[in-house]
Amino acid sequence: MQVLQVQIAVEADPAEVGRARRWTRSRLSGCGFDPDAALAETLVLVVSELVTNAVVHTGNPAVLCLQFPVGGDDADRRPVRVEVADASERPPRPRHAPGEATNGRGLELVENLCDRWGWFPDGQGKRVWCEIEREPRESGPPVLDAEAMLTLQQLLVG
Repeated sequence: MQVLQVQIAVEADPAEVGRARRWTRSRLSGCGFDPDAALAETLVLVVSELVTNAVVHTGNPAVLCLQFPVGGDDADRRPVRVEVADASERPPRPRHAPGEATNGRGLELVENLCDRWGWFPDGQGKRVWCEIEREPRESGPPVLDAEAMLTLQQLLVG
């Protein structure tokens, strides 16, 4: 199996999150993904959350990497992988935001939208990764509570 890997450096500036989303959309289009498909929307949202965590919560630059399986008969059955590496050794800490809080749901969304996610130490920092299967899950789409749906809608609109 071959994997197409593309990456971009992201500065420690919250404005970089929007640039990372735009870059992801352009890479998806360049790799033959339908930019309006559910997979593309999920990938863009996950990139937004992981890059936000890296640049806002650590205050460090980061590297965003997308990995697409290509070629071979099983490429469509292999997951797309997103990785964000930053220079903070502090592990990601999923939080469950209370009530009407406007932040604190990023990793919860990643956990609900991805098939797998995790992190590992990488040099002087860490690498947070997630994988999304290209074929629909047998169990159906993840179920988000009302608060998570509101956060998702706000992220997609803004």
